[in-house]
Amino acid sequence: MSMSSVVPSSSPTISLSSSSITRKPLFLSPPFIRPFAPLQHRFKSRHVKCSYSRTNGEESSRSTTIDVIADVRSEKLVVLGGSGFVGSAICKAAVSKGIEVVSLSRSGRPRISESWVDQVSWLPGDVFYANWDEILIGATAVASAVGGFGNEEQLKRINSEANIAAVTAAKEYGVPKFILISVHDYNLPPFLRESTYFTAKRKAESEVLSRYPSSGVILRPTFVYGKRRVDGFEIPLDLVGEPWEKILSATENFTRPLNFLPASDLLFAAPVNVDDLALAVISAVTDDDMFGIFTIDQIKQAAKNVKV
Repeated sequence: MSMSSVVPSSSPTISLSSSSITRKPLFLSPPFIRPFAPLQHRFKSRHVKCSYSRTNGEESSRSTTIDVIADVRSEKLVVLGGSGFVGSAICKAAVSKGIEVVSLSRSGRPRISESWVDQVSWLPGDVFYANWDEILIGATAVASAVGGFGNEEQLKRINSEANIAAVTAAKEYGVPKFILISVHDYNLPPFLRESTYFTAKRKAESEVLSRYPSSGVILRPTFVYGKRRVDGFEIPLDLVGEPWEKILSATENFTRPLNFLPASDLLFAAPVNVDDLALAVISAVTDDDMFGIFTIDQIKQAAKNVKV
């Protein structure tokens, strides 16, 4: 008897949502490798459509025809502080990789006459009073570049409380990943690391790692250089940062023995290009296996992983 399958015109069609598909997680070793996220976190608005048919008779003696239609993965990144120095670099890098970008910042749309700006949804607003219903729906990741200086109260509110509020909201709305731009500790002595600025940063870090233990990303750069715009003027920080980075790279073998000295990183820790920092964020957005705390060298390596 021929074992061919006959497909009648009245074949039933079954549509399955991706949330109904489960799989056994793959456990890998720490610190920056984790099991794959559930499908509902990896895909936005996805479905799998299966069609099948069978002839009369025993099912075991008939072949089955299955057609699967699946969409490719897409990302929606919400950038907090997207109009600032680091935040705008993140938005630009995300747009260049085809990622949908929404920016929330108090100043709204930046005064930059570049084509990528038109591809970002700019929302003016404050993290403490944000309408998260409109901002976080469909987001696959949140990246916070919120931070700043001031008196002790301002340091706590900007560097700690604002980020904690954002992390709490992202978790409540089911955003799979949170990325925080923090700061290197510069090998400072303990009494300096206990200053309000550093303690506020570390408190925000703890919140990210607590709520996102397997998908939270903390980036700890040193001095970030690039072309920074302030009140319509461009400050070329790269004129200082880029040469210093090259000098430190060339003299690394000589300066390494000095790394044990307190506060040695103020001189010997390499600065970070703002574009590399932005690409490290993109790497975190697109790589489900990237999580944890990332140091200077790890930030630069993450950036290399997504460079083309």
